[in-house]
Amino acid sequence: MIILNGNYGEGGGQILRTALAYSTILQKAFEINDIRKGRENPGLKNQHLYCIKALRKFCDSAAEGDELGSLSLKYWPKKFIGRNVEIDVETAGSITLLMQSVLLPSMFAGKPFTITLIGGTDVSWSPSFDYFNNVLLPQLQRFCRIEARILKRGYYPKGNGKIEIKFNQSFKLIDFDSFGGFVEKLSGSVPKYDLTEQHNLIQIKGISHASKDLQQARVSERQSHSAQKTLARKFNVPLSIKSEYHDTLSIGSGITLWAIFSKRRDDIDEKNPIRIGSDSLGERGKKAETVGEECAMELIKEMESKAPADRHLADQLLPFMALLPGSKIRTSEITQHSLTNIYTIEQFLGKKFEVDGDIISVL
Repeated sequence: MIILNGNYGEGGGQILRTALAYSTILQKAFEINDIRKGRENPGLKNQHLYCIKALRKFCDSAAEGDELGSLSLKYWPKKFIGRNVEIDVETAGSITLLMQSVLLPSMFAGKPFTITLIGGTDVSWSPSFDYFNNVLLPQLQRFCRIEARILKRGYYPKGNGKIEIKFNQSFKLIDFDSFGGFVEKLSGSVPKYDLTEQHNLIQIKGISHASKDLQQARVSERQSHSAQKTLARKFNVPLSIKSEYHDTLSIGSGITLWAIFSKRRDDIDEKNPIRIGSDSLGERGKKAETVGEECAMELIKEMESKAPADRHLADQLLPFMALLPGSKIRTSEITQHSLTNIYTIEQFLGKKFEVDGDIISVL
């Protein structure tokens, strides 16, 4: 059984989510101790327990210590079987964080199926759905054809947002006798990651959204216009930020922006996309113009680093990069989150990564 230090680096949720994903595809049990030790409210929280519950929708896995506040957990995986399921994380639990445990196994189920998720689509301390859909997913299409769409926004505290993710053509993990063979097979059939240069800025896109309660105050449009004004002062490229409103249980708003680059000035490389993103959430007492400007300034900061992967994308790509030896990315910042993710992955695979300055390479 693989033993993990749940207090390593930033600890807690990130280690658990990545461990659940790798445990499932490798069929290796693990134990994690000292979960969120030293925090104000240590141990497992509901958002962590729902990752385990979600995986049980696909496999008859077993766990010990899967209860609120537990400082340790043992997990025994079973074969993952792709099937159409609905997962309700309740209230505003982050849908995109939950997917960090489910996404990797789903991509190698070897059959088409659909996951419907209910919960928080745009909440603090997690990627927004639009970032997930427009920055991360384009990087994963080399493994599996994935389509995601939002049916309803879900803001804090009541959530109740709804998204649908369809997994189509993918690889069959069960075709290989060992994970080593799996990696060897992928290396010859899936292009490795090569994200070391930004190249040419082609366009900037975005989505600004708000609950219908804020439509009269034109919150979505004000966020969008503020972001567009800030970006237009810096870049002379096509700018397109969509504004939309949703029926929601809680009042809320947010904006996600992404910049698209390419080696060729007149064409976008879909096989090795270069996209940098940022997002920002509205909150009571915060002007919509401020929300839009903050999101734009964060995107500008990432773009000015000249790295083709923003710091959040680098962290989220690591579990997938590890499957493709020779992959290399340059990021604006090597975060503690990324180092924690590297630690977790290497407990399952052995030494896989090399970090040199702002470049992460797969051995």
